[in-house]
Amino acid sequence: MAFAMVATAQSPAPPVTPIAPTRDMPEPAGKTQQRQVVFSNRDMVATAHPLATQAGVEILRKGGSAIDAAVAVQMVLNLVEPQSSGIGGGAFMLHFDATRKTTLAYDGREAAPAAATPTMFLGADGKPPRFIDAVRSGLSFGVPGTLRALEAAHAASGKLPWATLFEPAIKLAEGGYPLSARTVQQASGSPLLRETPATRAWLFQADGKSKPVGTIVTNQALADTFRRIARDGADAFYQGEIARDIVAAVRAHARPGVVTEQDFAQYRVRIREPLCGRYHDYRVCSMPMPSSGGVAILQILGMLEPFKLGGFKADSVEVAHLFAEAGRLAFADRERFAADDWFADVPVKGLLAQDYLQQRSALIRRDRSMGRAEPGKPAPNPTAAAKLTLAGDDRDSLQGTSHFSIVDAQGNAVSMTSSVDASFGSQIFVRGFFLNNHMTDFALTPTDASGTPVANALFPGKRPRSTMAPVIIFDGAKQDQVKMVVGSALGSTIVNSVTKTILGVLDGNLDIQAAVALPNGGSRNGPTDIERNTPAEKLVPALKALGHETRLGDIPSGLHGIVRVRGGWQGGVDPRREGAALGR
Repeated sequence: MAFAMVATAQSPAPPVTPIAPTRDMPEPAGKTQQRQVVFSNRDMVATAHPLATQAGVEILRKGGSAIDAAVAVQMVLNLVEPQSSGIGGGAFMLHFDATRKTTLAYDGREAAPAAATPTMFLGADGKPPRFIDAVRSGLSFGVPGTLRALEAAHAASGKLPWATLFEPAIKLAEGGYPLSARTVQQASGSPLLRETPATRAWLFQADGKSKPVGTIVTNQALADTFRRIARDGADAFYQGEIARDIVAAVRAHARPGVVTEQDFAQYRVRIREPLCGRYHDYRVCSMPMPSSGGVAILQILGMLEPFKLGGFKADSVEVAHLFAEAGRLAFADRERFAADDWFADVPVKGLLAQDYLQQRSALIRRDRSMGRAEPGKPAPNPTAAAKLTLAGDDRDSLQGTSHFSIVDAQGNAVSMTSSVDASFGSQIFVRGFFLNNHMTDFALTPTDASGTPVANALFPGKRPRSTMAPVIIFDGAKQDQVKMVVGSALGSTIVNSVTKTILGVLDGNLDIQAAVALPNGGSRNGPTDIERNTPAEKLVPALKALGHETRLGDIPSGLHGIVRVRGGWQGGVDPRREGAALGR
């Protein structure tokens, strides 16, 4: 549960020299690591893997921008963290341009193929398959957008040549890198990866056992793919041999998909205004739809503001209770309304209207949990013509997502969350990378029990609902100055994990590392989740007395954040994972 730690006064951290990541230092998966906040005068990179962090800093050292560093970081993550993200998947990115004083949202979410239908996943009996069977199929693949998003951002704000940004990943792919504990752990549970010749040779020994953590491996196929993209741009991926090979692999699957080369050629990144709201004097910006995460975070903050959390102790049961109750209300709205707003009339303005949030906040009782919350009745869009119903069931990835945060010496910032959805996505492997399964983020059954279409139903060209929520927060006194950059992995838990980190910094006065390390939890309109083996467990009896149904579990978020302090930047990484923060 959020805030089960004692707050410490925030002040400029002394310079900390992080231990340089080396090939013989892989960290164990699933074990919380002790971390120190990292301080830098000039810039900062915080990612899910030390080698990706090093690549980002290397690009900044060469004079690259935050966008340049983001391209390099994502390519290295594709290599060293293949279970989580890559060019076979999608991404949401916020970019703040310090010179233009503008923030843009790059929507590189996957798009449904033109031949997709609302009932595509249903069997002859009209029922959806087992969810895992839908995931491990060609039907689950959507046209990837990560490369197009990065290319568009680089065209607008890059400084170094596109090809230069691929050099760190190519060097590691050909020269070798150590298998991480997380990759080994997740690959070991997959019979499909063990049975596929290319992935068996890469990740397993001759006897079929997983290669030991720290084993130096290469990925020449990915290096070759990166060389083509480095030379010819993203068109090398969306047109020609690479697209043809992806389409062939998807359509040749035992449960074949419907994607075509034309779907690849027609993919376009959406560049939009971010979704912003106020919390205290700060301006909090995140992604618009189809991300439900940005709306939910802004809703929770708006509903909690009247309770003045800054006056509470960080280990307060009352704070934990209020946090969970606000989460229930936000997730009730998410399930009812969230979807791709190019296809559904999502009442975003109504959901974030001050009077609506005040009405929702008034439903929160200090002395009792509301149990399951009902969706509200926000003001509809003026053009809304169709009734919306439930946005589909809660099927968010638990493993296949990664987040990184970057600021450069000029004050430009990137907050990017990227994903292949499930662990290793669909587990279809092409040219050194995995293909996503994000079509299963749509509602597999397109209507509710009454036959009314759901908002998150599958349609050609539509983008599935997501919870990925990269965030950039701007200072209250200087609205064009970045205060905080943060985001997380882990499906629908992203909303609560990111929000507790924001509150830890802005209300708890914690440094970014302490805020990231706060126990995860909250409610997604079900049980109140509490991260096991954390100080939050001591809150369980009191929460139960308030009517909470509590649930202990592991919540290995994947938070990576940066905060501006006097004289520079603080960087923090999730102690539940193997990442690193580093700056100059």
